[in-house]
Amino acid sequence: MWTISQETNWDELKCIISNGDGVDCRDALIQIKDAVIGSNKQKGALLSHELVPVILNTCIDQDQSPDRKMDALVILGSLAKGSEEQVEMLVRQYNVVPYLLKEIVSKNNSKKCVEICLSTLRSIFEHPCAPKENFLADTDVLKQFLRLASANSSLKTQICITSILVSACQTNEDQLRLLQAGTLHILSRMICYDNEDIQIPALRCLSCMCYSNRSVADNICVISFQGRSLPDILNSLMSRLFCPEIQLSAARCLTYVYRSGTLPSTDNRISQKALPTLARLCAESFDHSIRASASETLAYLIEIDSDLQRTAAITNHLLKSLSDLLQSQDPSVKQAALCCFASLGANDEAIRKRLMDTFGLINAILNGLKDDNSQVKLAAIRCLHSLSRSVQQLRTTFQDYTIWEPLMDIFATETSLEYLVAVTSTICNLLLEFSPSKEPIINAGIIDRLCQYTMHEDPSLRLNSIWALMNMSFQSELYVKTDVINTLGTKRILELLNDPDTRIVMKSLGLLRNLLSKTHHVEVIMGTHSSQVLEALNKLLESKHSAEVKEQVFCIIGNIAAEAENGDYIIMDKKIMGHLAGFWFYLDRKLQAGALFAIYNLVHRKDLWSMEKYSRLSELNIIKHIYALNKKTIREEPQCEDYISRTLKQIVIQCKHFYPEILQ
Repeated sequence: MWTISQETNWDELKCIISNGDGVDCRDALIQIKDAVIGSNKQKGALLSHELVPVILNTCIDQDQSPDRKMDALVILGSLAKGSEEQVEMLVRQYNVVPYLLKEIVSKNNSKKCVEICLSTLRSIFEHPCAPKENFLADTDVLKQFLRLASANSSLKTQICITSILVSACQTNEDQLRLLQAGTLHILSRMICYDNEDIQIPALRCLSCMCYSNRSVADNICVISFQGRSLPDILNSLMSRLFCPEIQLSAARCLTYVYRSGTLPSTDNRISQKALPTLARLCAESFDHSIRASASETLAYLIEIDSDLQRTAAITNHLLKSLSDLLQSQDPSVKQAALCCFASLGANDEAIRKRLMDTFGLINAILNGLKDDNSQVKLAAIRCLHSLSRSVQQLRTTFQDYTIWEPLMDIFATETSLEYLVAVTSTICNLLLEFSPSKEPIINAGIIDRLCQYTMHEDPSLRLNSIWALMNMSFQSELYVKTDVINTLGTKRILELLNDPDTRIVMKSLGLLRNLLSKTHHVEVIMGTHSSQVLEALNKLLESKHSAEVKEQVFCIIGNIAAEAENGDYIIMDKKIMGHLAGFWFYLDRKLQAGALFAIYNLVHRKDLWSMEKYSRLSELNIIKHIYALNKKTIREEPQCEDYISRTLKQIVIQCKHFYPEILQ
C-alpha cells in the first residue's frame, strides 16, 4: 500500500485507474478519496492533472465493480465541496450535472449510489455556477425527485431533495411547477417530522415557493396535515420549544403568505405571532446570522402596513436590538438592520422621530452611504428615503448633517439601476419646497441628470426623475424654472404626457402645472407651443385616464386661463371649452371642481374680458350651465364642497354686469 503526498505522481494514478483493475485500481481510488476529503489543495491537484474524466469513466463503465463506482462517486462528491473555481470546472468543463441526474433517475442503481449522487448535486447547487435555470422544467426529473422525497426514502435523501429544490426554485414558473407537482403535500409531512435536519430545508423550500406568489400562498392556506392546516402548523413552529432556525423559517413562510395577499395583516398568526417572533429573534442572545435574517424578514413583513410598523416599534426592545446590529462588522447584518429601520419609518411620523433619536442611526446611515459594500450602501439609501418623508427631519436633522452631500456623490458615480431608482426616490423628497437641502442640491447640478433620466427605458427611474423635477419647480425662483424648461424642453414634456405609465403622466402634468404658474412661463411655453399643448390636453380629457389625471389637466387649463397675457388660448379653443362645460355635470367631484376652477379663472380675468368673450360663453351654453349647476347644487347638494360653492359665487359676481338674469 502507498499513500498520496505532495510528491505523488498524479499521472501514474491516472494511468492505474484508466488501465488497471482489481486491487491496484481500488487502492488508487481509495487513496485519492482519502486525500481530497477536506483538502482544496489536493482537489486542485487532481483537477489540474485531469483525473475527472477518468473518474467519470469509472462511474459509467458497466464492467467496474460497485465498490469502485462508489469510491469514484465519493471523489466527485468531495470535489463538489471544493472552492468556487473547482466546482465551476466540474459544472462547465466536465459537465457532471447531467451525469448525476442520469444516475439519480436510473432504476439500476442502489439507494446508496443515488444518495451519494444527490449529495453531490446538493453541494453543486449551493454555488452560483450551478445550472439552475429551467432545471425544474424537466417534468421527468421533477417527478423522480418528488418520488425520492417520499416517506419511504432515507432521511438523507429527503434532505438532499428539498435542499436542491430550494436552490432550483428561481422563478414564478418554477414555483408553479412545484405546486402542480404536489410538492406542498410532501413539504407538509416533512415539516411535521421531529427532526430539525429535515424540517429546516422543508421550511426553506416552502418559503421559496410562496414568495410573491399568490397561487402558492392560497394553496398553502387550504392544505392540512393530520387534521391541522398548514398555516396553523407554521404558527406552532414559532414556539420557543423549537430551535431559532425553525422559528425563523416558519415566521418567514407566514410573512410571504401574508405579503402575497392571502392572509390579512390583522390575522393573529401574523400580528400576534410572526411579528413578535421575528422581533424577539433580533435580540443579542441569538447568533448574528439569525438576527440578520430575522430583521430582514421583519422589514419585509411590516414594509407596507402602518399598524404592523407601530406594533413592531414597541415590541421586545426592537429598536435597541437593531441599534446593536448597526455596530456589527458583518455587512449582511448592517444591511438587514438598515432595511428594518427603513420599514419602521415608512409611514408614521412619531416612529420616525423615535428612530432619529435612536443612538447612532444618523451616523450609521452616513457611514452606510460611504460603505464599500454595495448592499449596505443601498440599504442606507433606502433608510434615508424612508426618513426623508418626515417634514421635521427634512427641516432639522438632514440640514444639520448635510446628508445630501454623500447622496449626490453616489448619484454622480453609480450607474446601477437599483441605485439610481433608490437615490432619485430620496432626492424627490429633498427637493420639496420647504427642504433646506433643495437649493444646494440644485446648485450641485441635479437638473441635467434628472432631465437625462426622464428618457430612461426604466419606468421607475423616469417616474422618479419627473417627480423630482415637479417638486423642484413648485414655487421656485425664475432661474430654476427657466433651467428646467431649457434643459428638458417643451417637446419632451409633451412626450411624457403620452407615456404608457399613468403615474408618469400624472407627474408630468404636475410639472407642467408648476411651470405654468407664472405669467412669464405661460407665455414662454404657450407662445411657441400652444397648439401642441392644447392638443395634448384635449387628448387626455378624451382618453380613458382616471379622474385624477383629468383633474390635473383642468388645473393646467385654469393656470393658462389665469396667467396668459398675450393670447386667449383657452376661450378660443372650442374643444377645451366643450370639455369645461361637459364635465360640470359629472358625478365625480374632482372633475366637476376642476372644470369650475378653469372657468372661474377665465371669468376672473377682468382685464381680458369683453362683451364678445361673454357672448362666446353664452353661445357655448356655459352661462346657462353655470346657472343650472348653481341651482342644482343649492337644491340637491347642500353639503357640496366649499370650493365649488365659492367658485360658483365668484362666477355669478363676475357675470352680473353682462348677464344680470343669472342672479334671479
